[in-house]
Amino acid sequence: MGSPTEVYLALQGSQLPPTHFSYLGTRGLVGIVMLSHMFFAQLFIGYAIASPLFQVWGKRVGNLRMQRLASAMAKFNVLTFSFGATLAGMFLVLLVGFYPRVAAVLFTRFFWFVPVIAMISMGVTIYAFYFYHYRTQHRSIAAGIVAALAILLWQTLLTSMDTYMTTGGGPGAGATASGSSLGSAWSSIWNPMFVPLDIHRTFANLSWPAYAIAGWAAFMYAWAKKEEDKKFFDWAGSMGVVWGTGFLLLQPFAGFAVAYSLKSLGWTPANSPVPGTGGPYERLTGTGAGSGSFASHMLYINLFMVVLLFVFSNAAMYLGAVRHPERRGRSAIRAYALVAVVAGAYSVSPIAMFPVFWARYIAMFIMVIATLGSLVVYVRGRRLFEYGSPGGAYRASLMALGVLAATVALGMGLMKSNSRDPYTIYGQPQYRVHSTSPVNPQQVRRLPSGG
Repeated sequence: MGSPTEVYLALQGSQLPPTHFSYLGTRGLVGIVMLSHMFFAQLFIGYAIASPLFQVWGKRVGNLRMQRLASAMAKFNVLTFSFGATLAGMFLVLLVGFYPRVAAVLFTRFFWFVPVIAMISMGVTIYAFYFYHYRTQHRSIAAGIVAALAILLWQTLLTSMDTYMTTGGGPGAGATASGSSLGSAWSSIWNPMFVPLDIHRTFANLSWPAYAIAGWAAFMYAWAKKEEDKKFFDWAGSMGVVWGTGFLLLQPFAGFAVAYSLKSLGWTPANSPVPGTGGPYERLTGTGAGSGSFASHMLYINLFMVVLLFVFSNAAMYLGAVRHPERRGRSAIRAYALVAVVAGAYSVSPIAMFPVFWARYIAMFIMVIATLGSLVVYVRGRRLFEYGSPGGAYRASLMALGVLAATVALGMGLMKSNSRDPYTIYGQPQYRVHSTSPVNPQQVRRLPSGG
């Protein structure tokens, strides 16, 4: 049979080929499972944070609809947690099976932070959130807040490992070795991309789940029979738009910070470990040698969908403002929405670099400010809204927002992961993924294994 190393190298040659989105391979299979897990994980994080806060707020102001929405979010998390956790377990099995070396080095390098502290935080989250959902309201709110803090810690620790894989430590970083040194793990956590991406993910996990609520409420309204249920779903849709748009306004700034952090790493086409491609920043933005990369195509697709999120958010607020008894504020929202649409369309158009290269960013800033104006007018008018009879166009815009927000969230993850292609840990030759055909088993002993 040979030594364990020889057996391992032989098995490496029989692995599935990597995917280029024309056929399913190891990367495609792992990616599909991970993105499916992230769909539920992001909803769980958003609702784990929002549910106890809505519960507190609802009790303080005596808003029964807010307490009902908080209970609905908690119930969704309880019902879907096991399925999301199953997908996470499947992802780990595939990761260890297809990429044993990179799994080993990551789990040992970040041992005290990810396998230990992160798993403790997840255990606290599960216990506290189930306690929050099933116990009395007086005790459950405190447990819910504990669960929210614990899941944020989980997200932060996994983001640290994720950003290390994307940055690779920057030019001049030594080869990653399998070891559990606290010093090396701590230095890897505090890479330039870590804080901006964690902030960006926190905003995203509070924004798109809110749009999901808006879409769910618009759908459920059609099936509601009781008048009070119709009023609740109409109110919940409006709340989802306000909540989702509020955090959406912060996303462009956090996204720019993430891109800038990648640029500050110092990877250039001259020192890139992938000849002719540049570093993760070039691959992400499609600049210089990174032109034409899959990640850069995804960036422009995602930017276009983000602009659509702003457009549909303005449309939903304009259409929803009709519920004001005097229809007050619609004219102002329409004016703000028109500015947001024009600025957003310009920011993703081929002429966005005219007259200067940073005109695109000015246009996006104008889009954000105009949407903020719409949101302020809409929120001020909500106090007098009469719920229970939303129009069909309004409900359609809410469902479109829910689907679009989910697509953007998953697309961002796909884009970020592909910015480090063809590496599992960028810049580390021993963790490079072969991007052509499977290695010939007869030649594998003479080749370095890939991650």
